[in-house]
Order: sequence, then C-alpha cells, then structure tokens
Amino acid sequence: MPDDFNRFATPGVGWSDVGASLTRMATAVAGRHHGSPLPYGAPGDMLGAVAAVLGPQRLPDDGIGEDDALTRVAELVAVYGLDLTHRLTAAHLQPPPLTVSVAADALASATNASLDTYDSGPATLAIEKWTIAALARLAGFGPSAGGVFGPGGSFSNLLAMLIARDHAAARLRIDTRHHGVAGLTRPVVFCSRIAHFSINRACATLGLGEAAVVAVDVDEDHRMIPAALDAALASTDGTPVAIVATAGTTDFGTVDPLPEIADIAARHDVWLHVDAAYGFGSLFSDRLAHLVHGIDRADSVTLDLHKIGWQPAAASLLLLRDENLFAALNRNVAYLNPEDDEDAGFGGLLGHTLQTTRRPDVLKVLTTFLAYGRSGLGEMLEACHDVARHAQARIVAEPQLELVASVTLTTVVFRYRCQDLDAVNAELRRRLISSGTALIGRTRVQIAGDAEPSTCLKLTLLNPTATGTDIDELFDELLRHALEVESESTIDGPGYATTEKVRAHE
Repeated sequence: MPDDFNRFATPGVGWSDVGASLTRMATAVAGRHHGSPLPYGAPGDMLGAVAAVLGPQRLPDDGIGEDDALTRVAELVAVYGLDLTHRLTAAHLQPPPLTVSVAADALASATNASLDTYDSGPATLAIEKWTIAALARLAGFGPSAGGVFGPGGSFSNLLAMLIARDHAAARLRIDTRHHGVAGLTRPVVFCSRIAHFSINRACATLGLGEAAVVAVDVDEDHRMIPAALDAALASTDGTPVAIVATAGTTDFGTVDPLPEIADIAARHDVWLHVDAAYGFGSLFSDRLAHLVHGIDRADSVTLDLHKIGWQPAAASLLLLRDENLFAALNRNVAYLNPEDDEDAGFGGLLGHTLQTTRRPDVLKVLTTFLAYGRSGLGEMLEACHDVARHAQARIVAEPQLELVASVTLTTVVFRYRCQDLDAVNAELRRRLISSGTALIGRTRVQIAGDAEPSTCLKLTLLNPTATGTDIDELFDELLRHALEVESESTIDGPGYATTEKVRAHE
C-alpha cells in the first residue's frame, strides 16, 4: 500500500482530505439538483428511481472507489432528496442547517469520539460539560444543574420519565431499578391532550403503560388548563409520577402556562417536566423569551437544537435542575469505567444516559454558539417569527382561507374553505409536494362549531432567509392548486381527488 494512501481522517491533513472530498462531490453534482423542496413526481416513482440506480439489494463484492461512491450517493440526494434550504420548505420541525454547524458536524465524525469516559474523548467531554452548563444557565437553573445530549426529543423525554419514575418510586421506598414497577401502585403521568406522543411511548417503554397517561384538557388557544390539571391530580387514586408541560406544541407552537403549572406541581409535590423541544429556542430572543417564563421551576427540561437552533440532527438535550438525580442511571463496568478510574478523574457521562457510545454532537452546537452568540440566534428566530406573522396576515386576508391557530412561535395552522374539507385539503398538500411547488404540513384539529376534527394545513417556518414575498408566492400557488383540486373533486364526486385522478384528467 503506497505511503500516501490514507483512508482515515487523521487530525490535520486528514481533515483537509475530508473537505477536499466534499468539494469534489459538490462539483460532480453541480446543476443536478431538482431545485424544489422535494422532487417532482409521485412517491412510488421517486423511491423506485433511487432503488433502480442502486441496483440489486446486496453488498457489492468490489468497491468502485471513494470518489465514485461519494458522487453516486450525492447524485441520489441531489436529484431525489429533500432541500431544507428551499424557501418554500415549511412542513416539519426540520430547519436548514447552518453551514458552520455542518462543518463542525464533519469534525465530530472525523474525531469519532464518545462521551462515556475521559479516555474516549477528553476535549469533547469538557466541551459537552461546558455547553450543558451554559444552556442550564440560560434556562435559569442553578449550579447544581446538569444534563446530557441525546439522539432526539423523544429519547430525552423517555430519559426524563425514567428519572421521574425512579424518583417517585424511591420516595415510596421502592427500588424500580432492581425490582421493577410492580410495587408502584397505578402510576400516573399528567400531560395535555395535545402533548407529544413520545410521552405515551415512554410510559409504555418504562412499564407504566400508556394507560398511565392522563390527558388534561386544553383551552381555545391549545394550552393546558391549570384548573383541569389541578382537578385531575386531586381526584387521582394512583401514584403521580410526573406532570409534563409542553413549551411549543408540535402542531401549534403553543406554550402551556408554566408558572401556574409549576405552582400546581409544587402544591402536589409532583415532578415537573417541560417538553421544550420546540420552544426552548425562544430563550435566544429578547422578544420571545417571555413565552417560556417559569421554565426555571421545572425538574427536567427537554430541548432540541435541531429545531430552533438550526443544527443538523441530532442535537437534543435533557437538563435536570439537580444533576444528582441522574444517579439512578449510573453503572460501573470493569472494562469501561471502574470506580478507581472515576475517582482518579477518568470518568465521563456514562451515568447520565441509556447510551454507551455517544457521538459528540455538542461540537456543532458549541461552534454555532461561538459563531453567532445568543443575539445572532435570536435574530434568526425573530426573522422566522416575522414571516409566520406575515403568513397569518395573508390567511386572514384571503376569503378562501381560514385561520385555525394563530402564531405563537413559527407555526401557523389554516385550512382551505370548501365543501369537501378533508379530501380537498389533504390532496392540496400532496399536489403541492408532488409538483415540486412547496412542502407544507398537515394535521387534524377540532374546530369550534364542527362536529368532527378536520384536516388542516400547517406551515412550520424555520428558514430565516424566507421573506414575505416567498410566503406570498406560496399562497398564490396554493390557491391556484386548490381551485384545481376542488374542481376535480366536484367532477369525481365526494372523496379524495388523488394525484392519479388528476393525471387521468390531464
């Protein structure tokens, strides 16, 4: 093997080779990108096209070389992939990633460090601890706080519910770590009826069962009703494990009344978890920070910087007001973190999570914080908030559109007014996607005066470069497609006006 043949990303020159590979890959696919949020065409056609390029589903006996392999994969992503940087991509809580965070993410991959022990990556361990302390301070927590990065908000919520479960059990002298949950009499977790589904899944995973979840009513603004929570707690005959408040609901971006909920949690002496996967980023903005007032009173907080934070996934974090409560997760393993090594300073964050090997996702987060600071991130959030309010104003001004939920963060929910609401609005979204025009979201909402929940459309606006002009273009196209879909629905009778029917009429 020649001396200059280096297939590994060694520090220094090896990192430079990574950059050169990215440059060659970008040059090879220049001009190949579809130029839309998603490629034009039906999902089956697009998925089939990718499979056809890859060929038979088996590992090749021989490789085609690094450059050709990178080019082939890059071409698939460029021609058939998602473009989060497109200004009409507005469906989900997936932001366009900042260039500096992508570069730092490549550095994280190049180091291949882990956060479990000191000798798996000392620099990255110190960086994670520093970044966690900075975020805990931003949340208003004191010096006893701690946290851990994880693969997503669902995992962070699971971790929070695990710690809350064990905390509630320990107060009853039940050791769930060794004996399981059988001795925990009818555990109960309280959250709003529009809380994230990961709370239900966490309860199922932890042996509490989804039946442990008590769904509390929300008001007309989609915020948990404190009086309803208080009544539910007072009437329960089970063991309260946690109250879960949401700061930034997935559908509406709304924030539960945190101070009132914190008062109730304190009065009933119940663990308070705040799922702020979406809304934590409001703390970057002077204008919007008030939305999460009271978050400092939580026992645990989930945040996702791969939502508001413009990070490549994953960049989720669980914060605890008292770091000592991670203790239930602690493990000492002879080959990894024996106690005498930990006593000598060679420990890590293995005892803070269910993961062992854990990627240093914190590198991109710290780099972004250093590059932009709180004010720079706040300006980006406020730009998204402004565009969301522009979208709201356009909806209100259009007689054919109905505003379903007003803007709190960067989300706006609406529907196209027509006779066949569900069918037309659902197909309208599919038409915008398959035509390559725009990528928007959908949900179902119970609207006052309607007998049943109805299909609604949703914009989740996380691109700070999008403008009011872009939003106006989106609505112009939406209304044009809506008239076509509504007409076709009338021609074909009640039911879904599918893309296949549209093609038949063309």
